[in-house]
Amino acid sequence: MKHETVDPSPFLPLPLATFHILLAVAEEGRHGYAIIQDVESRTGGALRLSAGTLYRSIQRMLEDGLIEEMRERPAPELDDERRRYYRITRLGSAAARAEAGRLSELVGFARAAGLAPERA
Repeated sequence: MKHETVDPSPFLPLPLATFHILLAVAEEGRHGYAIIQDVESRTGGALRLSAGTLYRSIQRMLEDGLIEEMRERPAPELDDERRRYYRITRLGSAAARAEAGRLSELVGFARAAGLAPERA
């Protein structure tokens, strides 16, 4: 099988909502409301995605191949069949890694300029 390389550079820098959505679905597939809750929890309430922002972002991310809709459903007997679950793709993982590296580099520049605290 041929190993495909994935180039995330056309997606950088990632919009903030996109980056957080990728983080939310990196660990497990989630439906929209669970993504909103994860982002709010992860950011301590600093970022609260509206349903409109979330679903516009999801639609764009589906079109770009950063996420995909899951066919299988976790515990379908306990779930609302109208929910759509999403998971990260290889391209989405590559884009999130590249964005994290880009942000880390920026923080390094800020530290060197005395504008960010040194690591604890």
